[in-house]
Amino acid sequence: MSKIKFIPVLLTAFILSAFQSNASSDGYQVKVKITPVFKDSLYYLANYFGDKQYIQDSAKADAAGIVIFKGKEKLPGGIYLFVVPGKKYFELIIDKEQNFTMETDTADMVKNMVVKGSDDNQKFYNYLRFVMDKQKEAETLQASMHNAKTPKDSTDALDKLKDLGKVVTDFKLKYITDYPDFLLSKVFKTSQEPEVPEAPLLPNGMKDSTFAYRYYKAHYLDNVDFTDARILRTPLFHTKLDTYIKKLVMQVPDSINKEADMLVTKARPNPEVFKYVVWYLTNTYETSNIMGMDAVFVHMAKTYYTKDQATWVDSTTLYKIQERVKVLEPILIGQKVKNLIMEDTTGTYKALYNIKTPYTILLFWDPDCGHCQKVVPEVKKLYDIVKGKGAEVYAICTETEMDKWRKFIREKHLDWINVADPKYQNNFRYEFDITSTPQIYLLDSNKEIVAKKIDVEILADILSKKLNMKIEGIKNPEKPAH
Repeated sequence: MSKIKFIPVLLTAFILSAFQSNASSDGYQVKVKITPVFKDSLYYLANYFGDKQYIQDSAKADAAGIVIFKGKEKLPGGIYLFVVPGKKYFELIIDKEQNFTMETDTADMVKNMVVKGSDDNQKFYNYLRFVMDKQKEAETLQASMHNAKTPKDSTDALDKLKDLGKVVTDFKLKYITDYPDFLLSKVFKTSQEPEVPEAPLLPNGMKDSTFAYRYYKAHYLDNVDFTDARILRTPLFHTKLDTYIKKLVMQVPDSINKEADMLVTKARPNPEVFKYVVWYLTNTYETSNIMGMDAVFVHMAKTYYTKDQATWVDSTTLYKIQERVKVLEPILIGQKVKNLIMEDTTGTYKALYNIKTPYTILLFWDPDCGHCQKVVPEVKKLYDIVKGKGAEVYAICTETEMDKWRKFIREKHLDWINVADPKYQNNFRYEFDITSTPQIYLLDSNKEIVAKKIDVEILADILSKKLNMKIEGIKNPEKPAH
């Protein structure tokens, strides 16, 4: 069929615990005879989960070319993959039937497939062969359209293509009707796209231009069965979830949080689907590079990572997640930061709250940091443009080698507010999540966070808009190679 892209073998403890399921103890045995035989090479039984594939079992072929996968516990239902050395593979369904035989060869694994003892897979391969035949017909019709000598020839070929598409659609619909509980029916239903009707007219007689989007979004998940854990082990569920939350939902935390709660509510009836949806949403926004999306992580962690709900997470991991929330929640976009009172180069204390400009740039830096040595001069170029026009810099040295700090300030002519904490009177590293330098925050006149952990070029762009002034020539220095 094609080549498998990636089969990770190891999972982190957190992900593994989230992906576990309660399988019964009836056992499984899947025999596969495949030619040619790769002697002394491992064949793999893998399964889809989310957007990846994971190895479930491995075995070598015997002298007759038969590979046997077996285990004492029944496998969770889903679409699995038989992976041949060289990473070619074919798909199979493992569900209620878990003792069966498949035989084929690598010349054409679908066409030559013979199934014994599995009605699921017999129907699956009948469908695959049906689709392959229709695909060949479609390619012929597409060639006819390309080489058409008259408009009528092209139109006739297009009509036949549409008819062919309807034949495939009707096949799937009949299968869903005839075998509603089969996994393939769930796959067919999940893959269905909403059919958007014609937009209604507004009172002014114009068509509602937002109707198509709103209808499509409202019905996008209609055919996704969040109560069936088998759908997790197909290539479709993750794609549906990912498309919905990232492409159909407005990408602002409040909107995402509302939709995330809706998705979790849909998934809650099935513990395994619930685990995956909660994990996926939390992990997606914990690791997001988009500023402000940590608000979604905080919402998910506070709402769902509790002892009574996140039962798959051990107490140590749960504690770490909640500790991360404690760090991030006070510094979300829109939050007012705490007042910092720190010493300048003369030992005089300078308070952040005493700055009265419309905007304050918080710059966390270290004179020994290679990247800081390149970024700080760029911030100085920006400061020379905005100084006295609505922005001030409160620059915090994160280290305590005062001589190096003062020397750098003198050499680079840093005439903004320079402060440090040589007596360790502040806990700013924890409170502002400073794990590396440089870090830049932008605050408004109320000392509420406008932007955070941004580069100097983005800072310049934001200030240009906020101060309604032209700012040019500010660039992000490249990070030094390690």
